[in-house]
Amino acid sequence: MPKLIEIASGHLSAAINPLGAELTLLRDPQGRELMTDADPRWWTGHAPILFPMVGRANGDAIRIDGVAYAMKQHGFARHKEFELVAHEAARAVFRLTDNEETRAVYPFAFALEVAFTLSAATLEVAVSIENRGDAVMPSSFGFHPAFAWPLPYGAPRDDHRIVFEAEEPERLKEIRDGLIAAETRASPIDGRTLRLSDELFAADALVWDRIHSSAVTYGAPEGPQLDIAFPDTPKLGIWTRPGAHYICVEPWHGIADPVGFTGDFRDKPGVFEIAPRGEWTCSMSVTLRS
Repeated sequence: MPKLIEIASGHLSAAINPLGAELTLLRDPQGRELMTDADPRWWTGHAPILFPMVGRANGDAIRIDGVAYAMKQHGFARHKEFELVAHEAARAVFRLTDNEETRAVYPFAFALEVAFTLSAATLEVAVSIENRGDAVMPSSFGFHPAFAWPLPYGAPRDDHRIVFEAEEPERLKEIRDGLIAAETRASPIDGRTLRLSDELFAADALVWDRIHSSAVTYGAPEGPQLDIAFPDTPKLGIWTRPGAHYICVEPWHGIADPVGFTGDFRDKPGVFEIAPRGEWTCSMSVTLRS
């Protein structure tokens, strides 16, 4: 495994794996871990970067201009070594650019940059995707951080909840074999509060195709909590495997294929386009609130 790149602010410390530019550790001033324990019984991921695909493609392939390209769930960036292009005490920047291997499955020239910055008790993750080619580039992008459930402050697992910034009246998308079904289900949010339990995830992730909030708060009411902000994010997934020690809060700029989708990747729900020589940006942040 590549050496983890460490940053610190005095209020938080973090470590990022250049493989996938994946946030692997996030600790409070006492060294208590706020991220997943990555127990292999459940899932060994920490916070994969999802690019250029969020979720699964129908038949594990995308079609671009009449050509089919193999594409694994959540894309290829999470399995690629990123270059460390800047490293300071509280900041680290990683970059992935296209090569012969990526162009065989995604025929575009790109640069994906992920910058991690600690400021006091906040970690910001800022992303830019540059289209280095002369054709319009279709893409999607997602964050997938897995936070400790329970958080390391003594509250029982069942006391943890996610409180949304705004009312969320939309019904949730149903998932079938990793794809988005036509059916929907009622939201389990009570007011603005989602009380966490394993039963919520018996049938896979909770998926909001349209999210009204730009932030949520995660934790137990009586302990330190995490404020998770995702400005301008249109979709959200929340996921765990029942019994696991993590909860994923996943701001998405994209979504899995609908069941039976065989259209062009450019026409897939959730895909955005980047103009030739253009750039697309997004960010999320995590703040430890005592």
